[in-house]
Amino acid sequence: MASFIQKTTNTTSGIASTILRIPVGLILMAHGAQKLFGSFGGYGLEGTGQWMASIGLEPGYLMALLAGSAEFFGGLALVIGLLVRPAAAVVAFTMLIAIFSVHFSNGLFMANNGYEYALTLLVIAVSLLFSGAGALSVDKVISTK
Repeated sequence: MASFIQKTTNTTSGIASTILRIPVGLILMAHGAQKLFGSFGGYGLEGTGQWMASIGLEPGYLMALLAGSAEFFGGLALVIGLLVRPAAAVVAFTMLIAIFSVHFSNGLFMANNGYEYALTLLVIAVSLLFSGAGALSVDKVISTK
């Protein structure tokens, strides 16, 4: 078991991953808080769930809970640098769903509700999946024990 945890938390990156993951984690947390708690002008679980159901993501409430949790708690994991690889995998999967269920048909640009923002988060998540949390992280401490 210790070997699995060390492999999961091992990081090959220096400060670059830290610089990348903290602001992206904060942005993800804000988006997740919109879905989960209605913060920052969001609609909360009820409103987000109704919208998700309206676009065919059923059951809407559960999908809102899953997406909001992936963003909020995945973002939190990125900010503190704990279990960054699993969090990045969940975030990447969530962004793939967002791209293909909501944004892809609108083209690339955000001005048309396109997928450029979700694609950017997907690429960052995949990068962190490969590199790990970086030098300044809880994962780095765990992996060296």
